[in-house]
Amino acid sequence: MINRPDIKELEKKAKEIRKDILIMLERAGSGHSGGSLSVVEILMALFYYKMRHHPKEPDCEERDRFFLSKGHVCPALYTVLAHAGYFPRKELLTLRKFGSRLQGHPDKNKLPCLESSSGSLGQGLSLANGTALAFKMDKKPNRVYCLMSDGEQQEGQIWEAAMTGVHYKLDNVCGIIDYNKLQIDGFVKDVKNIEPLADKWKAFGWHVLEVEGHSFKELMDGLDEAETVKGKPTCIIAHTVKGKGVSFMENRVEWHGVPPKKDQLDLALKELVLEPTEEQMEHAEA
Repeated sequence: MINRPDIKELEKKAKEIRKDILIMLERAGSGHSGGSLSVVEILMALFYYKMRHHPKEPDCEERDRFFLSKGHVCPALYTVLAHAGYFPRKELLTLRKFGSRLQGHPDKNKLPCLESSSGSLGQGLSLANGTALAFKMDKKPNRVYCLMSDGEQQEGQIWEAAMTGVHYKLDNVCGIIDYNKLQIDGFVKDVKNIEPLADKWKAFGWHVLEVEGHSFKELMDGLDEAETVKGKPTCIIAHTVKGKGVSFMENRVEWHGVPPKKDQLDLALKELVLEPTEEQMEHAEA
């Protein structure tokens, strides 16, 4: 196990990341707030702890691979990548602007540090499987991670990919489900119930873990355990809160696909015990 980062420092960084997500969404005037806020700790556990990656050499062969299947929460991924040093934080303010590399859904052709373009739900795990199988065939140690949504579990392609991962014994694949219980039209259980979710993945032959998705310790423990599993892939079901960190956004379906307005941004930043300092982002160093 690699040395773990200090959890208190990670929690402070999570507030900074949430601040930047909200500022960039307000500046863009469009985008997905709720799900972007629910995946922060998951992405941080991957990029600040578990994954082998190199911001100064994003295409290095020894890197682990990450696929964002729920592409609409790319504001969170962009922000984590910026804080990790892939590009300047000030570029976050270009989200969804004409000519920006930071599109409303990830575009690999514009931002080379992405492994794939995404947006159409259900496809990420298939991409992860194909990449992991290639690593197996080449006898390479690289691991592959795929972040999915809970509503995405309603897609048939997810379960085709679930069968594929087990058939080829892809123990270098770790799927993570952001289980915030809400999708664009309401509660997942009301739109099309996916429970019993853990039992379904177990029935397909996966090693399954359930964790509190805003606990860095539980996420890091789960990612460590996944790396020890042999002969089968792992699925981590991360129980999260949509809109996490902002009281008037938490567990509210109406925040699925809208940004905060300026007055709402100010309220949100006060809740995060941070002042709205866009100027700091404007002058952030590369």
